Amino acid sequence: MSASSVFTTFAGKVAKWAGHPGAFALGAATVLAWAVCGPVFGYSETWQLVINTGTTIVTFLMVFLIQNSQNRDGAAIQAKLDELIRVSAAQNRYIGIESLTEEELDELRRRCETRAQAERLDDAMDAADAAEEQAHRKATRAAERVGGA
Repeated sequence: MSASSVFTTFAGKVAKWAGHPGAFALGAATVLAWAVCGPVFGYSETWQLVINTGTTIVTFLMVFLIQNSQNRDGAAIQAKLDELIRVSAAQNRYIGIESLTEEELDELRRRCETRAQAERLDDAMDAADAAEEQAHRKATRAAERVGGA
């Protein structure tokens, strides 16, 4: 088993455990125990340093483990979306856009928004045309009834 797969497995398990209520309970119990020890140690600088150092180390290491898990999750989601785009009627040119620059992504978003607005406008115009046509038919039928009466 490679070092990468060992780390991946470890990071996944730690990230999952860190999100569990038991992890929160353990952290809260640690802080409570530290606070209770305050009077015993006279609220000394060493007593304060213990919690500061402990939380800093845990936070520092957790950042890397959680980031690893999020990177893998993001890559898996991206692969799934790419496959959905590939097998659907969607435009395949969107596959791989995550590697574009921020400016290129902004431009792509603007183009998508412009197309969406144009489609909404087209839909509204079609609905207005249909309503006008229906009103014209009703008016014609009413005129025929009045003329035939």
